[in-house]
Formats: sequence, structure tokens, C-alpha cells
Amino acid sequence: MNIFTALLLLVLGFVLLIKGADYFVDGASSVAKKFRIPSIIIGFTIVAMGTSLPECAVSVTASLANNNALAISNVVGSNIFNLMVVCGASAIFAPLAIQKSTLLKEFPFSIFCALLLLVLGYTSFNLGRMEGIVLLVLFLVYLLWMIFSALKNRQEIDEDVNILPTWKCLLFIIGGAIAIKYGGDFVVDGASFIATKMGFSQNLIGLTIVALGTSLPELVTSIVAARKNEVDMALGNAIGSNIFNILLVLGVAGAISPVAFIMENVIDIVILTIMSAYVWILAWTKNHINKTEGISMILIYVIYLVYICIR
Repeated sequence: MNIFTALLLLVLGFVLLIKGADYFVDGASSVAKKFRIPSIIIGFTIVAMGTSLPECAVSVTASLANNNALAISNVVGSNIFNLMVVCGASAIFAPLAIQKSTLLKEFPFSIFCALLLLVLGYTSFNLGRMEGIVLLVLFLVYLLWMIFSALKNRQEIDEDVNILPTWKCLLFIIGGAIAIKYGGDFVVDGASFIATKMGFSQNLIGLTIVALGTSLPELVTSIVAARKNEVDMALGNAIGSNIFNILLVLGVAGAISPVAFIMENVIDIVILTIMSAYVWILAWTKNHINKTEGISMILIYVIYLVYICIR
């Protein structure tokens, strides 16, 4: 690969991400309306799982190749990006109204997942097979919880809403997910090649280029959802992806091969936990995140980027 090919991959990747996210949101939104499931539940499950595919692919591949520093830094970096940039950018396009149940259940659970990862990482500086299995069991419990919530909170269908046929919903969701997956891969490959040529370290590439690249699906999908007035789906996507990344992605990676922690990983997880608490407090004040708060979240992320580049 040369620089020209890397740039071409970047452009193609962004096109696939944007168009894939557009179709993916339309398909997921129609599924929510067709089966009378709240959009935020769809965001926590189908959309979150679909947009977490790149993180899963990158981290599992890194684990198989014994490149464990990249597996941890990719997930932690992606979660920080999801929280601060994805939610922040979505709030700029439309105020993120947050339901009371989300503030009481899913959001605290995402913080619990970060704290659990911190404890597992700090106690032994290793995420072994047993810890991986524990994370996967928690993931199954979370999935069952979401399914139960979906069945419990079924809504009435608005007859005036245009709902896509089932086959088209599936086509949009599957086709959109494939476009998102390969779009993310192309962006990561192109950006990682350029970063390596510039002499960036593996851990820094994991926290920045790869983390940003694999989080682009969440960013594009959430912004598209916010612009389509599916703000519940935008928020559910970001928080759900963070839960999926820790429980599913690192659970699978740890179960395949022990994942080693370094002190920088622990520091970054502490930062993730603090940022999560900050966004949670913002959401509690008015039950929504507004444009100004969204900008503050993005600025905090920029400060974090500067910190990891100079440390």
C-alpha cells in the first residue's frame, strides 16, 4: 500500500459509513415501529450491536495475534469517543432528551461495566479466560434484560407513520451493517498505514486512529439518527455500544486469549469512568443534553487527545 491508496481507502470508507448508516437507521427505525418497540431499545440492541462490529473485529483479531495492547486501547478509546464525541455531536444536531429509566438503569450499568473492567485490569493487569467468560455471562444477562424491556414497553403504532416492508427492513439493516463494517475497516486500514509511516506507537494508534476509526459507525449512525429526529436511538446507540464493547468485545477477546493490561490502560479506564460520571450528571440536571453541553463534551475529548499524544 502507498499513501495514495491509503487516502483512497479513507474516502471510500467514509462514503460507505455515511450511506450505510443512513440505510441502517431507516431499517432499524422501521423495525421499532413495526413491532411497537421503543426506539431507545432498538438503539441499545440492534443498532449498538451493528455499529460495534468494527471494534469486535479489530479486538478479536488483535487478541488472536497476541497484540493485546491494541485490543484494550481500541475498546477504551472507542468508549471515550462514543461518550464524548458521539453523544456530544448528536446533541449539537438535536437536544438529546434522556428518559428517566435510562438515567436510572442503562447509563449506570455502562458506568458499572467501566468500573468492573478497571477492577479486573488493576488487580491482575490481565484479562484472562475466566474474566472473559464473566463478561460474556453479563452480556447475556444484559441482552435478556433488553429483550424483556422491549416486550414490556411495546407502543401503539401511529397509522400515519410510513413503515418499510419487512424484507426491506432486513435489507437495509444487513446491507447497512455490511457497508458500515467495511467502511470502518477501510478507514482504519488507511489511517493506520499513514500513522505508522509517521512513526506513531502501537498503543497511541489504538487509542486514536483505530479507536476513532472503529467508532465512526457510532458517530455517523447517531448523527443520522439525531437528524432524523430519532434522538432516543442516537443515545441508545452510544451507551449500548459502550456496554457491548466491554462485555462482548473484550469478553470474546479475553476468552480467546489472555489480554494483558498496561498502566496506561488503567489510567484511560479511570478517565472513561470520570467522563461517564460527568455526562451522567449533565443528563440528570435537565433530563437532556443540549447544544452547549455537547460542545463542552467535544472540547473535553480534544483535551484528552492532546494528553494521550504528549504523555
